[in-house]
Amino acid sequence: MTGDILRAEGLRKQFPGVLALDGVDLSLRAGEVHVLLGENGAGKSTLIKILSGAYHPDGGRVLMDGRPVRIRSAGDARALGIATIYQEFNLVPQLTVAENLALGRPPRRFGLVDRARMERDAADLLARVDVRVDPRTPVGRLGIARMQMVEIAKALALEARVLIMDEPTAVLTTGEVEKLFAIVRQLRDEGVAIVFITHHLEEIPQIGDRVTVLRDGRSVAEVPASTPHDELVRLMVGRPIDQQYPRRPARPGEPLLKVRGLTRRGVFADVSFEVRAGEVVGVAGLVGAGRTEVARALFGADHYDAGEVTVNGRRLPPGDVHAAMEAGLGLVPEDRKGQGLVLGAAVAENLGLVTLRDATRAGFVDRRGQRTAAAKVADQLGIRMAGLDQEVRTLSGGNQQKVVIGKWLVAGARVLILDEPTRGVDVGARVEIYQLVNELTAAGDAVLMISSDLPEVLGMSDRILVMARGRLVGELPAARATQDDVMAMAVAEVEGGRVQ
Repeated sequence: MTGDILRAEGLRKQFPGVLALDGVDLSLRAGEVHVLLGENGAGKSTLIKILSGAYHPDGGRVLMDGRPVRIRSAGDARALGIATIYQEFNLVPQLTVAENLALGRPPRRFGLVDRARMERDAADLLARVDVRVDPRTPVGRLGIARMQMVEIAKALALEARVLIMDEPTAVLTTGEVEKLFAIVRQLRDEGVAIVFITHHLEEIPQIGDRVTVLRDGRSVAEVPASTPHDELVRLMVGRPIDQQYPRRPARPGEPLLKVRGLTRRGVFADVSFEVRAGEVVGVAGLVGAGRTEVARALFGADHYDAGEVTVNGRRLPPGDVHAAMEAGLGLVPEDRKGQGLVLGAAVAENLGLVTLRDATRAGFVDRRGQRTAAAKVADQLGIRMAGLDQEVRTLSGGNQQKVVIGKWLVAGARVLILDEPTRGVDVGARVEIYQLVNELTAAGDAVLMISSDLPEVLGMSDRILVMARGRLVGELPAARATQDDVMAMAVAEVEGGRVQ
């Protein structure tokens, strides 16, 4: 490895009421993967937004090749050779994959956009990240995992000297993560300096060289990627965490959720299971197995063609979200920002979204009652905020997720569907969410937890359902199951092939 390509010295950034960065240092070397680690709210996002030109620092400086530079815009960052892959995708859903990959710099011939060349270039980039997608496909038709790979392909097109990757594995399966790591290693070998942000500690020794840990807006340590997980956790949260998956099983009671023969043509077929009071049932499977689609159908967000759903003894009509909520069913969606929150609204307003209709009389909302309930749940969940009037968009990812869960606590949901509940959430906030799951089941509620994180499924479930190609292919007791057991079922061929 050579010297530093980029160096940040004493970066400081203040927002109203919040000191986001307080003298942060970071050095990036050519041919190195530098992991940036910290809890949600530690300052990681603010730091990378300064390096990518989205924010301007209030103090400190950034040097490229030893010379001070001013990064005032995304264009400045690109000109310096800095590319960023954000956790929230920067894609235009209505445009094709090829158009997104060439956005802002399409190839031209005789003054016109050369679409044939644009699609050939896109095909080459997609092949480089091993994604089989027609470049003419609108991005909005892709799943989240494929969108992530398109984002990576877009960054590769810039031939960056510094590549910042914010939670790139959060939506990928094990096989897709391995493909991504192969791309990262190739770029490292080509001399690119890579910033890699992850909450999955097991990934750090696989892909990283050095680790910088942020806590409360400060850089508290720089350590080798081989540093033990327990020490990394201690550095991140300032205290040891005894149990990463603190499941406390409760005695199962009567079934609160019954699903019989649920079918949606071409998506999932003949899905049947129960979730009992006091129970956490995990749902595992590869991306595209139909897990999220089943969850949305249960909640009434999508229609289904056959089958029945019963919640707390009440049979739900298909495609009726209000009926599902009235029966005590809640859904925490995998896309919390797009589907779970009103980002421009306050914390209190988001916590009261589900109960707003019931709190309205003669056209007037009981704002005092709503606010009292919101304050109680915010305190129960330990939501870190300046106050209930703070815009939810300004919270860290972990605290946003607590708000999404909290609105169902305000509503008194008895059955909670958690779809990727800890995606993009740091280890400290994860444990807090797991403790909340324990409290819910101890109180006699039921949880259906969909997760691509196998250790999470194994550690926090009582039973595990495995889906493959739109069908339920098996059930395992979590206490005796292994990752190999789950994966063997998840990749098994479904009799008769795909869902018809």
